[in-house]
Amino acid sequence: MIEAIGLCKQYGELTAVDDLSFTVQPGEVLGFLGPNGAGKSTTMRMIAGFLTPTKGTATVCGHDILADPIAAKSVIGYLPEGAPNYPEMTCGAFLEFIADVRGLSGGHRQARLDDVIERLHLAPVLPQAIDTLSKGFKRRVGLAQAILHDPQVLILDEPTDGLDPNQKFEVRELIRKMASDKIIVISTHILEEVHAVCTRAIIIASGKLLADDTPQALEARSRYHNAVSIRVGEGTAADAVRDVLRAQPQVSRIEGEGDQITAFPKPGELLLPTITGLANSHGWHLDELHLEIGRLDEVFRDITTSRDAA
Repeated sequence: MIEAIGLCKQYGELTAVDDLSFTVQPGEVLGFLGPNGAGKSTTMRMIAGFLTPTKGTATVCGHDILADPIAAKSVIGYLPEGAPNYPEMTCGAFLEFIADVRGLSGGHRQARLDDVIERLHLAPVLPQAIDTLSKGFKRRVGLAQAILHDPQVLILDEPTDGLDPNQKFEVRELIRKMASDKIIVISTHILEEVHAVCTRAIIIASGKLLADDTPQALEARSRYHNAVSIRVGEGTAADAVRDVLRAQPQVSRIEGEGDQITAFPKPGELLLPTITGLANSHGWHLDELHLEIGRLDEVFRDITTSRDAA
């Protein structure tokens, strides 16, 4: 597993990471969330061995990053922010170079090269200089070098940055498929990515850990959790719907304007069966009706802004 133990990083009087401790188990995909400047990339660089902690340490698959850095790095695949490469090299030459660095040889070497080239659809750009690639292809080349040696641990800093929606989907599918037998840590500012691939999420701000839970448990902190949102259709008076909903004992409040209505439940109440029954009995024409699971962006703002206020 990965174990961070009191990690700190200071730059003069600036504390970028402040006594951060957590563990990540095999099979987990950890989403690392926080506002810009929260310390996400700094933490990942320390775990990957690219930055030396001011205090504290981390172990990766039993290897201490300070006492045994080479062994720790050998089991890590790291995609840094910006995916820096050698711009003058062709994509194919760069992957061959990484295979050399990772000590791959023989049939296994070629099998790994073929695998990452196929998975990331790099065959068309293998003869092309990296400097001439689009941002999306550069990102895919960066991901290819991270997984080339089939590492036990993947540390991915903004892995879908610069990719179009189809490419994002492909990379997320790749991460999901690899997750069963790897430890994966993903730094992202795209909250939909947490839903798509993460089994757990950590939120940090000002270098401190503020929340550590499953995405579902974090969403349950949202005031929208178990609320019901509807969009009233033609021929149904939205104000009349609001009046009926306000009269229900399970409803705590109503929000929304025009044909959009959100009904919030009182603690312990479930509104969806009630509202579905009311719609049928009153003959409401509804263009939309759905149960809110909670809004992670709202929870993220609440957690990080309350920290800033403190």
